[in-house]
Amino acid sequence: MKSSGAPEPAARSTRGQVARLILELGPCTAATLGGRLSLTPAAIRRHLDTLIADGMIETRTARSYGNRGRGRPAKVFVVTDAGRSAFEHAYDDLATSALRFIEQSQGKQAVAEFARRQVSELERRYAEVLTKDDLAGRVQALADALSADGYAAAAGPAPAIGAANARLQPNGQQICQHHCPVAHVAAEFPQLCEAETEAFGRLLGVPVRRLATIAHGDGICTTHVTCTSTQGNTSTQGNENETVPSPEGSDI
Repeated sequence: MKSSGAPEPAARSTRGQVARLILELGPCTAATLGGRLSLTPAAIRRHLDTLIADGMIETRTARSYGNRGRGRPAKVFVVTDAGRSAFEHAYDDLATSALRFIEQSQGKQAVAEFARRQVSELERRYAEVLTKDDLAGRVQALADALSADGYAAAAGPAPAIGAANARLQPNGQQICQHHCPVAHVAAEFPQLCEAETEAFGRLLGVPVRRLATIAHGDGICTTHVTCTSTQGNTSTQGNENETVPSPEGSDI
């Protein structure tokens, strides 16, 4: 049921800040939101309840990576599809204008540096959960972490390669992201996609290659992960002669 009554301008403005912060941070707790906005527990709860009633956000149980110990599982708040749509247009316009200004005043390299800084916090958090020794386990952990942040990611073996009557050879792993929060901005500034791909390579410790992106009109973002034991090689380009599978027809 929708909330009734017209909120005071100050309350409406604060509520908008709460929703926008959830959009920017991804799944987060009431304590995190209250701390960032300097709101009391009662105040943040009141705004969260109203946003839930309006269909802008919803609650989920936080993913647990490791032993949590006793106690009730943490509840996190995430933006709904309806809430994301309400923000998407205005947020994209603002972000695009800001990046255009950076590019015009400081050059394309400054945009690339901005993109790397934006992805650095995501990379730091994800590094804490990529603890598996095997590549498939690390790829799955990365996909799970991406999904927890709203990217609707899935992972699995990449399509095998080989002649029609020959033995098929394994072709590494593949990550498919079915949602991209910054797709409209990345369509004009591919540096955002490039920075994310570079981070995937560092996190997994093997070469990766982006095969398709939502920003460029593909249905999903597809990243090929090379199966190799080479240590410390995190190139995102791969060998120019390397055969990589087409993302079309993937069942991930």
